Amino acid sequence: MNSIVGDVDQLPLIDHEHQLLASLVPLPGSRIVEAGCGNARLLRQLIQQFGDLECAALEVDRVQLARNLDEPALPGLSFIEAGAAAMPLPDGWADGVLMLKSLHHVPLPEMDAALDEVARVLRPNGWFYVSEPIYDGALNELIRLFNDEGVVRAAAQRALDGAIARGRFVAISEHRFAQAVSYPDFGSFELRMMRPSFADHRLTSDLIESVRQRFMPHCGEQGAHFVRPMHVRLLRRV
Repeated sequence: MNSIVGDVDQLPLIDHEHQLLASLVPLPGSRIVEAGCGNARLLRQLIQQFGDLECAALEVDRVQLARNLDEPALPGLSFIEAGAAAMPLPDGWADGVLMLKSLHHVPLPEMDAALDEVARVLRPNGWFYVSEPIYDGALNELIRLFNDEGVVRAAAQRALDGAIARGRFVAISEHRFAQAVSYPDFGSFELRMMRPSFADHRLTSDLIESVRQRFMPHCGEQGAHFVRPMHVRLLRRV
């Protein structure tokens, strides 16, 4: 499955991905799992909108998990230290599973097992929403200087195709759009993108300076503004 797009600027801009999700699947009263939840922003938005959800947010990065647990508790939202390949949830527990920019972070040898695990925790006919960055655009060209994800993003799409071929899921729909991404200055970009808590990008002073030089032409008085092209695949558990 090829996620490359011809012209990033022609993609529709979506500011709130939870609204796209809500337009595609029935959400009220649902049990939802997010594997690789990060700060769980989308789950928080869904709970604020619908109020009657039961959400299990899984995260393996202990630094991010601690940050999540330090936030005020939100009814219906539980954080669990776990990865996608071993979810501590009963068979068929979830109505839906989310993976938002996280499937390509699953170690390559575990991707098939992770998708099998998604199928296990989903109820029959449950939905699986996978949102992955497209390997294209000015922001991608900048990030690939220190974190080239071309191989793992392609592997994520092949793993989804393989799970469909194995009869775990059927494909429902695909959607491509762009998200606005802004950084007030290079320091903000370096902290957020080059020094994440979940990865070591083996930064050197020369590499940081090289990235800074490529970043600065994008930066004006109001900061640097990019669009990140995204590819959503909505699947259904068989």
